Amino acid sequence: MLNKNVPNVIFKTRIRDESIDGDNPYRWENISSQSYFKDKKIILFSLPGAFTPTCSTFQLPDFEKLYEEFKKKGIDDIYCISVNDAFVMNAWGKSQNIKNITLIPDGSGEFTRKMGMLVNKDNLGFGMRSWRYAAIINNGLVEAWMEEPGFSDNCEDDPYGESSPQNILESLK
Repeated sequence: MLNKNVPNVIFKTRIRDESIDGDNPYRWENISSQSYFKDKKIILFSLPGAFTPTCSTFQLPDFEKLYEEFKKKGIDDIYCISVNDAFVMNAWGKSQNIKNITLIPDGSGEFTRKMGMLVNKDNLGFGMRSWRYAAIINNGLVEAWMEEPGFSDNCEDDPYGESSPQNILESLK
């Protein structure tokens, strides 16, 4: 994906809307890749699933903790994408007390598939999910690519290191 544009897809998101009464004040909103990536320098990181151990213990919380450090390095925003639906991503963000990271639901896996990162994780009961990776994306163009080793279907391991926020921050120095 290095030096290629991110795929153009439509993400099915749920957006908080204060004009909606009740316990679920959210509405559906379609957001395009272009809306997320145009005219911005972004860190995008992808992971196998919300609420899973590595993702919830290290990856997402550490990106949240280091957010201001990334801003100082010229990063406009940080996005986390997973092959999960909008309800799961919103609940996960709330449970993790995420304030700075934008969580993007790739419910059907279309973006992940077009990035070449969709893998079968039936061995864990997950079905189709994303391989763990991160990228620095400038105005939709992938400028840096950090992919965990061992890309494969039904991988027995869950490698984590290349796409860690610490590794990405180091690469920006």
